[in-house]
Amino acid sequence: MEQNKTFTSNEDMEIDLLELLRAFWHRLWLIVLAAVAGGGLAWAYSRYVLTPQYTSTAMLYVLSKETTLTSLADLQLGSQLTKDYQVLITSRPVLEEVIGELELDISYRKLREKISVENPADTRFLNVTVVDPDPRLAKQIVDEVAARSSDYIGDIMEMIPPKLIEDGEVAAIQSSPSNEKNAVLGALLAMVAVCGVIALGVILNDTVRTEEDVEKYLGITVLASIPEHGGEKREEKPEKRKPVKYPSKGKRKGKKR
Repeated sequence: MEQNKTFTSNEDMEIDLLELLRAFWHRLWLIVLAAVAGGGLAWAYSRYVLTPQYTSTAMLYVLSKETTLTSLADLQLGSQLTKDYQVLITSRPVLEEVIGELELDISYRKLREKISVENPADTRFLNVTVVDPDPRLAKQIVDEVAARSSDYIGDIMEMIPPKLIEDGEVAAIQSSPSNEKNAVLGALLAMVAVCGVIALGVILNDTVRTEEDVEKYLGITVLASIPEHGGEKREEKPEKRKPVKYPSKGKRKGKKR
């Protein structure tokens, strides 16, 4: 009965972690080189290709009604209104008024992508944030959005409009992109890519090198192994040949007659 030595498709693939770690260690220089190259390319792309963005934020305070003493019901109502105000601040009528006032060459949908509204937990404050490549324009937009949305909310909901607590400011430092963060991400991605290639090479390498490999790939039991000769070979010195003396070119002695 012949032994079936072919591999089936559902055979589990074994990975030698020690062999994998040794492969990583032997190619450590390549991993470090990839990290340096990836980090440098990512930093250069972030620094010279991506457009810097600046952020400006205004703060609104939500009121339910004007009273000298705020009751618990007013507090609860004000907290619920913040969710409605978040929608109204970025509504189309408000954004179209902002575009017309500042004479912006942009659609209200594009302007909406620049605006974000956040409500800190357990508060009645609304933070309106605008991101734009021009820090001065970002301040102008956020101030105009806060003012127009406050008037619009007061007219539509027939309630006390939100109060502007803090207007925007001109940002001196860009909010994005972060060159250092992108450089670190680029280095990590390059390292992961190189390690993946090395690991794939180790996994797909089916070269028979040890007794375990013979049993694993060929299905044959090893009966004996011949160790390699570890001694140094002695260099055979060439034998010294005795010099041959040839007669000089002088006059040869004649025979006596």
